Amino acid sequence: MVESNEKQRNLGSSAGGGRDMGIDGHRIENGVLDKQNDGNRLGNCVSGDELFGENERKSEKDNGNPSADEISGGSRGFGVENERNADGSYIGTEFFIGGGDLKSEDGGELIDSSSDKVEGITAAAAERNDQDFSVIEIEKREIYVQDSENISSLEKQDENHDFDESPSVNPTTNGEEQFLLPHSLLPKPEVPKGLLKSPSNGEEFHPMERSQSLSENFPVDMPSIGKYIRDRSNSFSAAIVKRISSLKETDDRKSNNPSNVTEIHLSGLKVIVQLKKDENRDLGLKGRISFFSRSNCRDCSAVRLFFREKGLKFVEINIDVFPLREKELIERTGSSSVPQIFFNEKLFGGLVALNSLRNSGQFEKRLKEMMGRRCPDDAPCAPVYGFDDPDEESTDAMIGIVRILRQRLPIQDRLTKMKIVTNCFSGSEMVEAIIQHLDCGRKKAIEIGKELARKHFIHHVFGENDFEDGNHFYRFLEHEPFIPKCFNFRGSTNDFEPKPAAIVGQRLTKIMAAILESYTSEDRRHVNYIAVSNSEEFRRYVNLAQDLHRVNILALSANEKLAFFLNLYNAMVIHAVIRVGCPEGVIDRRSFFSDFQYLVGGHPYSLNTIKNGILRNNRRQPYSWIKPFGTGDKRLEMALPKVNPLIHFGLCNGTRSSPTVRFFSAQGIEAELRGATREFFQRDGMEVNLEKRTVYLTRIIKWFDADFGQDSEILKWIINYLDSTKAGLLTHLLSDGGPINIVYQKFDWSVNR
Repeated sequence: MVESNEKQRNLGSSAGGGRDMGIDGHRIENGVLDKQNDGNRLGNCVSGDELFGENERKSEKDNGNPSADEISGGSRGFGVENERNADGSYIGTEFFIGGGDLKSEDGGELIDSSSDKVEGITAAAAERNDQDFSVIEIEKREIYVQDSENISSLEKQDENHDFDESPSVNPTTNGEEQFLLPHSLLPKPEVPKGLLKSPSNGEEFHPMERSQSLSENFPVDMPSIGKYIRDRSNSFSAAIVKRISSLKETDDRKSNNPSNVTEIHLSGLKVIVQLKKDENRDLGLKGRISFFSRSNCRDCSAVRLFFREKGLKFVEINIDVFPLREKELIERTGSSSVPQIFFNEKLFGGLVALNSLRNSGQFEKRLKEMMGRRCPDDAPCAPVYGFDDPDEESTDAMIGIVRILRQRLPIQDRLTKMKIVTNCFSGSEMVEAIIQHLDCGRKKAIEIGKELARKHFIHHVFGENDFEDGNHFYRFLEHEPFIPKCFNFRGSTNDFEPKPAAIVGQRLTKIMAAILESYTSEDRRHVNYIAVSNSEEFRRYVNLAQDLHRVNILALSANEKLAFFLNLYNAMVIHAVIRVGCPEGVIDRRSFFSDFQYLVGGHPYSLNTIKNGILRNNRRQPYSWIKPFGTGDKRLEMALPKVNPLIHFGLCNGTRSSPTVRFFSAQGIEAELRGATREFFQRDGMEVNLEKRTVYLTRIIKWFDADFGQDSEILKWIINYLDSTKAGLLTHLLSDGGPINIVYQKFDWSVNR
């Protein structure tokens, strides 16, 4: 219990009405009195803030007494206020610890400390605050101050601690009790604006808006929050200063460095940016270099590499991507052979002319002579983005009937075999619609229905039959539930007459090969996916992929089918990285390889179904118990009859540890697969440590060990695709009869960009 008659006390007032008050280096939070060191310290408020916080309100509520809000209309606690009378004297009222009555600033009674109200408050506070907390009694003491001399004498008296301990009656002026000044050693109270009348003109201030207190169940550690904000602010300020200083240093280096090399210093990283030289401008070239090319042309690749090494800007016109430009090539050169190089409108020649001029050392001189002026209008123009070639496709003969059926058939959700099938119609309804439209017999209408099913305009909802009259349910291809996952479906099915699958596959392969030649590194291990997504070649590829909707894959030979699905897999991976993004975790990878699909030949194909269902003859993927195709799936007819283990080194899944991305031709598929396998093992797919008798293999072999056989068989098989050094080391390990350890390398799932 804090005694009311203590000789030494430190009493502090809080200006601005804050709940926390600092006294002698300490502060009181939420109205709790902290008893430490030399005396008791009490934090008080000025006109409107809480004395005991939530403890006081709770104790008042528990004892059935009205709260301070109910007594004084929202003013709680106690404070200090000073006013000047008409004669210039100060009048003050001060509340002390002890007994007495509390008065409001207009003289009204707040709390009678001798009553049961204060006792209820103090008792509840004592019961609640049982850890080094003191119960507080409030006493009022009033002193009348006449002038400044009395104020000084009062301060001296307070310094000598000669206060009369007996309660006294406050003097009043005009019937109003006034407040005394606080102790001279304590900070002077400053009344916040908006709480009192102005002492100069007596104008009324509007009350300040106060935020409501948090509930007692909401713990807030104000010192921790303040410290956190200060730390973050200091860190942020330091980062800004550091960044500004680095920019200044960069500007200084730029001014002193004629090579235009910029160094950017980041935390733990040093980045050096060097601007590319514009050789065209350095040589004084004003014209344009352009050349005609084809995909997978070695001479064209040599010309492209030469210009890149020289740093010369050029425009490439690939006639496999832009077939209508072949006519222009023939008109300008009299031949369709490539490459053909043009300096402005003048024909320079092919690779032979370029090599002869380069070997003679006259290339730069000849280049300046032919390109010293701006490019005229009659020079070969650069390809323009967004313009397609005129359509040469013919409309399907059945499209007229299909359009009528789409309008007339009652497409509804139906219940069959205890399942609800969506967006379907019955076979009998379609037969009746065909008879009504063509005015033909029922047998003829059934034949037309079967033809529509063969061309993949319609499918049975369960894939049980092609088409039959009766109560069998069918749906149009665009209403299939897998359509939203097909990224080559753009609003409607391709209603043109389906092209042969071999021709469609060749065109897609040529476009994707042109993309690799223009937007990948020389070794094809890094792909610039952003540049690919913004290119005209990729836009044309996406449009051409719609021709896969209703192609007849069964017409392909074994080699054509192998090349078709290998190329389709690699093209879909590039499309998936651009449209879906890079898989970062196990769940994302499963979704990446299963949910990204193409509509091919009337059926959906994901990356997993192509690799494990078609190329691996419907074998389970790693860590899965389910085969890609179930019994009765029409896609089983497309599966290859025999698994070729070389396919694993021709498929690129868009990661750094996967084989290099490439595309194959049906004529040389076997030789190209062997070359891809040899390149993979010679690069980093296999290492031999003779001292440890350990062979390090790619993890692809572990995942698909069913395709490669036992460990001893795998090592013998790999020898055929190794260079002489690795083959000799592995042969030595196999021939001495000792044990060989096989360790599988860690697979890098980061994207190959």
